[in-house]
Amino acid sequence: MKKTTSLLLTAALSLSTLAHATTPFVPPVPEIAGKAYFITDFYSGQVVAARDPDTRIEPASLTKLMTAYLTFKALKEKRLTLEQMLTVSQVGWKQEGSRMFLDPKVPVSVDNLIKGMIVQSGNDACVTLAEAIAGSEEVFAQMMTTEAKRLGMSATSFKNSTGLPHPDHYTTTRDLATLSTAIIHDFPEFYPIYSMKSFSYNNITQPNRNLLLYRDPNVDGMKTGHTASAGYNLIASSKRDGRRVVSVVVGTASEEARAVESSKLLNYALQFFETPKLYDAKKPVSEVAVYKGASSKLPVGFASDVYITVPKGQASQLKADLTTTQPMIAPVAAGQTVGKLTVSLAGKVVLERPVVALQAVEEGGFFSRLWDSIKLWLGW
Repeated sequence: MKKTTSLLLTAALSLSTLAHATTPFVPPVPEIAGKAYFITDFYSGQVVAARDPDTRIEPASLTKLMTAYLTFKALKEKRLTLEQMLTVSQVGWKQEGSRMFLDPKVPVSVDNLIKGMIVQSGNDACVTLAEAIAGSEEVFAQMMTTEAKRLGMSATSFKNSTGLPHPDHYTTTRDLATLSTAIIHDFPEFYPIYSMKSFSYNNITQPNRNLLLYRDPNVDGMKTGHTASAGYNLIASSKRDGRRVVSVVVGTASEEARAVESSKLLNYALQFFETPKLYDAKKPVSEVAVYKGASSKLPVGFASDVYITVPKGQASQLKADLTTTQPMIAPVAAGQTVGKLTVSLAGKVVLERPVVALQAVEEGGFFSRLWDSIKLWLGW
């Protein structure tokens, strides 16, 4: 048996949306001149707009987001340190394409390699880091694909750390958005590197190729990519008024075009949508009955903050329902899924989230279990 209870949304949400009683105008997504695009809200995880999100594409240097992710992970796990000195191999030194101009005779710190990889898009830096982490770039590429699957990037295959063309090196805009948000969420201490406008190494200063860093003060990342076959790609992230959105635009005609088209998407998502917080993590939203337990009531809520992205002005029309499975029998573990939150707008489900037990309920004594068994049998 399932029991459904209507929940009140947070008071803050109710107050913030009183002024938006009428249904607002939401224009269609602007025309984007590229092969595919995807834009998501960082906090809610919801897709704001997309075209061909699951079409296989060549990531080019957007690949370096995964190279960076695994480098950050190695640092977190203390398999690397920022101060560690590495020397570029002949393989890394001879890399074609963009470079940070490493010298095989001069060791370089991991810290500088990361900046060279992110800001200068250095292929030599990528290979040097890959070899330090995995022993070879080939093994590192296998690690990249494995990590992609762990993150939920189900349509991605990596064959190198740089993004140089390979027939079995591919991804999708949806998967790239997943990776980008994972970097921001999992490694906030390293994310500011993506906003650096230039970096100097070996007496050579190179600018960040993300033109939006110079044009829009709200944009603070993330990565460009280009090959003749892939076209011009850009992943951009913008934070404004407490919101963050991440856009992926691939296959545009020029460096200027990828900046212009990405700006269209970012402004569309930020101007015409809002992302209120519905519930705080680990705070009770309801109590449910528990049978045969040391306690007869169980506070339930959410493991993480719950946000929702809706067109501006429509948050006041949201309806939230909590469905729990009854009867709930002890023992119940803290964090155990005990139900589901369903949020609907104009009769359409727009969000579902698991509801969890906020504390454990141990099994009760013999007599309390016996009494609850009688109540269940009688249907009380």
